[in-house]
Parts: sequence; structure tokens; C-alpha cells
Amino acid sequence: MTRTIGFLHPGSMGISLAASAQNTGHAAIWASEGRSQATRDRAEAHALTEKHDLRSLCEACDTIVCICPPAAASDVAASVIATGFRGLYIDANAISTARTHQIHADLSDAAIRFVEGGVIGGPAWKPGRTWLYLAGPDAAEAAACFGAGPLETHVLGTEIGLAAALKVCFAAYTKGTSALLSAILANAEAYGVRDALMAQWARNGSTFAIDTENRIRRVTSRAWRFAGELEESADTFAAAGLPDGFSRAAAEVYRRTTHFKDAPEPPPIEDVLRALLPPGDE
Repeated sequence: MTRTIGFLHPGSMGISLAASAQNTGHAAIWASEGRSQATRDRAEAHALTEKHDLRSLCEACDTIVCICPPAAASDVAASVIATGFRGLYIDANAISTARTHQIHADLSDAAIRFVEGGVIGGPAWKPGRTWLYLAGPDAAEAAACFGAGPLETHVLGTEIGLAAALKVCFAAYTKGTSALLSAILANAEAYGVRDALMAQWARNGSTFAIDTENRIRRVTSRAWRFAGELEESADTFAAAGLPDGFSRAAAEVYRRTTHFKDAPEPPPIEDVLRALLPPGDE
């Protein structure tokens, strides 16, 4: 079955999902209203069909894939409901299980079929690198939208919440570890022992010191998005009766470096540490 799939919105990850849908024989469309020139350039480079606004997109497609900053997920779903869309809605956002269940309830009330997804990995341009985990009664149908890859898909089951939970657990480790290392290095800087810490990490020929520094510098370009993901992670931990402070602290670390989003290259480590530390402490 050939589908017409609307992508909200084709950022660096969303455009790669659209490419896998096109590879599978489906049509991919996007709505240009309010989008940046960078988004337009991506959409045009990959031959997505342009619709002016969300309503036009929803009228033209039978499936919608939503991949946006976590804080916007509920509002985007509400906007789709308002258009009168009736079809399959795939939410591929890094959101909490509670938010996932609420979006599912809202869409179901509007007679929109819902599948939740969690993306693990970077933009899907090579096979075996990026996985879209899916859950819900129609998860297998959603997986078929990307069957030709290079995006990999895995159906977790029919229960809503499984994909969100998996994404949260994975992100809490990967993104949480990077935030922890950032905070550790900033703390060492504040107390004047950064050089000694780096030397200790580098003993016996280990590359951990330089690898950590580079990791901290590179992650700043995505800090604007990771902050929201870690707040969603914290909400999910709290809902399970577990301490949520780990993820909330990591979110705060990322919030302090969000201004590096559009930097042309990773900033010097001194600039990152200066952003993390309060004025006068660096």
C-alpha cells in the first residue's frame, strides 16, 4: 500500500525518516508555513512535496509522522486534531510515558489512530545505525512505512508506553552520562584541579581524557534539544517511583549550553566550562 506521509517537521532527524519512507515507495510531504530556511533547504534537497500549511498537509496525507522538540509534542498533536485529520499518527518524539498516554487519549477521542515511537541513534542515513522502536495496536503498519530503510524498525508490542519507556531509559544513560561528565569537568575547573583530573584520566595511555573533552564540546550543538528530553526522562522516572534528580540535573547542564546550538564548530572547552559555571566561579 502506497501512503502519503506528512512529516512534522523535517529537521535533521525527520528528513532522514522521510528519506526512508520515500525509499519504501511512499510520498513524503511537509508544511512550509513558519518553517526556517534550513528546513526548506532540507525538504527541497530530498524532494519532499510542499504544502503551505498544516491543514493542507493533513488533508493531503493518510499518515503523519511527528518528530519535534519534546515540549512541543502535545501542541503539535492538538493542532493536527484541530484540522479534522483522520488517519494514522506516528509520534516519534522523546517524551515521557505520561505525555505519550495523554496524546494517545486525545488523538483517540478524535478518531485518529496512534502509534508511539522512540528513535535511538543519529539521523538514519546508514543501515544498522538508527532504530525506530514502535508500540501500539497499529505499530506493524507504522513500521511498514520505512521497510526499505536505511532506518531500522522494531515493534515492541501493542501496549502504548513501551517505546517511550525504552527511549527514556536509553537516553538517561547516553545523554545523562555526557551531562555528568560535563558537570564533573566544570567542577574540577571551579576547584582548580582540571589539569590534574585530566592527567589522572590519561594515565597508562588512556584516551579517556581527550575523548571526554571532545564529547563535551560536541554535545553542545544538541543541548537545546537534550534539555527537554531529560525533563521528560525525569517525569518518567518519577512516575515509576524512582528518584528523578539525575535527569533534572542533566537537563540543567544542557540548558546552560543551549546558546551553542548554531555554532559552526564545537566550541573550545574553556567556553563550555565558562557557560556551565556561574560568573566568578570559572
